[in-house]
Amino acid sequence: MAAPPGYSINVNDPQLITLVNKLQDVFTTVGVQNPIDLPQIAVVGSQSSGKSSVLENIVGRDFLPRGTGIVTRRPLILQLINRAPPASSQTNGVNGTLETSDKEANVDEWGEFLHIPGQKFFDFNKIRDEIVKETDSKTGRNAGISPAPINLRIYSPNVLTLTLVDLPGLTKVPVGDQPRDIEKQIKEMVLKQIQKPNAIILAVTAANTDLANSDGLKLAREVDPEGQRTIGVLTKVDLMDDGTDVVDILAGRIIPLRLGYVPVVNRGQRDIANNKTISFALENERNFFDNHRAYKNKASYCGTPYLARKLNLILMMHIKNTLPDIKSRISTSLQKYSSELTQLGDSMLGNSANIVLQIITEFCNEYRTVLDGNNQELSSIELSGGARISFVFHELYSNGVKAVDPFDQVKDIDIRTILYNSSGSSPALFVGTTAFELIVKQQIKRLEDPSLKCVSLVYDELVRILTNILQKPILRRYPSLKEKFHAVVISFFKKAIDPTNKLVRDLVNMEACYVNTGHPDFLNGHKAMAIVNDRHNSAKPTQVDPKTGRPLQPALPPRAASPSLDLPQNDQGGFFGSFFAPKNKKKMAAMDSPPPQLKASGTLSEKEANEVEVIKLLINSYFNITRRTMIDMVPKAIMLKLVQHTKEEMQRELLENMYRTNELDDLLKESDYTIRRRNECLQMVESLSKASEIVSQVQ
Repeated sequence: MAAPPGYSINVNDPQLITLVNKLQDVFTTVGVQNPIDLPQIAVVGSQSSGKSSVLENIVGRDFLPRGTGIVTRRPLILQLINRAPPASSQTNGVNGTLETSDKEANVDEWGEFLHIPGQKFFDFNKIRDEIVKETDSKTGRNAGISPAPINLRIYSPNVLTLTLVDLPGLTKVPVGDQPRDIEKQIKEMVLKQIQKPNAIILAVTAANTDLANSDGLKLAREVDPEGQRTIGVLTKVDLMDDGTDVVDILAGRIIPLRLGYVPVVNRGQRDIANNKTISFALENERNFFDNHRAYKNKASYCGTPYLARKLNLILMMHIKNTLPDIKSRISTSLQKYSSELTQLGDSMLGNSANIVLQIITEFCNEYRTVLDGNNQELSSIELSGGARISFVFHELYSNGVKAVDPFDQVKDIDIRTILYNSSGSSPALFVGTTAFELIVKQQIKRLEDPSLKCVSLVYDELVRILTNILQKPILRRYPSLKEKFHAVVISFFKKAIDPTNKLVRDLVNMEACYVNTGHPDFLNGHKAMAIVNDRHNSAKPTQVDPKTGRPLQPALPPRAASPSLDLPQNDQGGFFGSFFAPKNKKKMAAMDSPPPQLKASGTLSEKEANEVEVIKLLINSYFNITRRTMIDMVPKAIMLKLVQHTKEEMQRELLENMYRTNELDDLLKESDYTIRRRNECLQMVESLSKASEIVSQVQ
């Protein structure tokens, strides 16, 4: 087994460990959970592994509760402070450990609890009683556990400066009145302590059991699988069967650990019952290793004194390596909690009227800046505020209006019927203006729904802006004021919706009321007819002279035949084509009254098809003009009546409805969360400020 680094340590200059002790005390004193991962040595092991005996041997005193079942039910932060020995002290020869007489020990060795500041316990039996009492105060007298630590500081010339965290022993089967899930509770508590990267794990295992079954090592490997920050302690080495030893374990051939293993010999249960002293146990331990054939060549690396020196060095080096990160974390956490405390504000209120007025002013300024895009918290990830309203106008509404097809509800056969109805008793010679206006007005009316939908979408965006502003800390601080803000502003938005909807409807009605066929962009009737004629003529093949290949002049139409009563046999075109078909000659001869409903039944004739095509060109031309107008005017109407109106009148509305002296005090009642969180932040700032002062003293 290779020798470890030198352990020549000045025990009277333990600045680094003392520094961490002070930091632990700071956070425990103010009653907050330690936000900084401090370097510490966490002691883990099963109930029967001998954890308590190891700790008592390191201290050199009986002070831990003993008994059956779970004895350690709260973490015990044990801070050992080496103090200069008195002149009459003498070395007892056990690896340089100092020991004083009983009379002097009463003066030179004592314990102090952090929860009883200033009180010294010279009787270590009373220290044991206080641990039991303080444990019961949190967990009751049953077998429950608590994560709240007990801080015990022991001053003695017989210890090396060291900090250990004793954790409840691991158990598997509930006994007596233990909770049914006691194994899970203890495991979670232990894992919470040892999974911190800055924790050194002291895994205590009985050497007379299979190392592979060690509960402490098994749990340590869950958070430290490579064994980089785990040190093993092998207890009960003296109880191993004859011919067996832990040499292979110490050499790292079984379960290797970077920090290695240390074998120790503790007092047995009979020794404890017979009140054999720790000094006797240490002397017995030294003799065992000095005389054992497997360990005598390595005796200087075995036993409790060596373990204490090794832990002292490991902890000091670990603190030295992690100190820069600790300083950085303290600084960052202090800045974070100070900022939050500033946002929460002072618990001492000033003039209620001034506070409400200030909040109203800040709210209105925030509302305007979010709409205008002038706020300082512009996102680079998503659209917000006024940009979302712009998206509603130029993407959702524009595309929604463009998607309205004027002919998806009006078919060609419907247009033909309207044309016949608009000509009255005389068949029309030209395309009727009445039919065009009737159809185009119907289609313009269809733009009302997407326009009103646009108003609704913008309203939703304003509510979204309101919700985001109400999440500000200043308004979360006063829930009643926040609710009042929400109610007043929502009511204000709703009042602005009605005139906005009316103006949008008026815009649609204006377009439908008067069809401006003189619009410069409108395709008039002559152009439409010319387009239709060109389409049909271009579809007919041009007659050419077979001799010259030149186009022939259009032939003169043949002279009209004399009127005849003969009806075409195969022509079923026209509006009434099927009704007057040859198969209905009897009806024709009888000249019965027309049916109650006359509907188009035949296919469109060439003339009707041309007329319908002209009407569709005119409708499409004018509808496109109207679409462009609505896409331009509706957003302007919404901005005028809803967005701009709320921007300009928001402060007046809030002052009228909220600035009432008889309600101000009720509105400024703080939430329980704010009061609790402010106290938490105050404690954090206090503890972190003290911690910052402590670490700043170490260069």
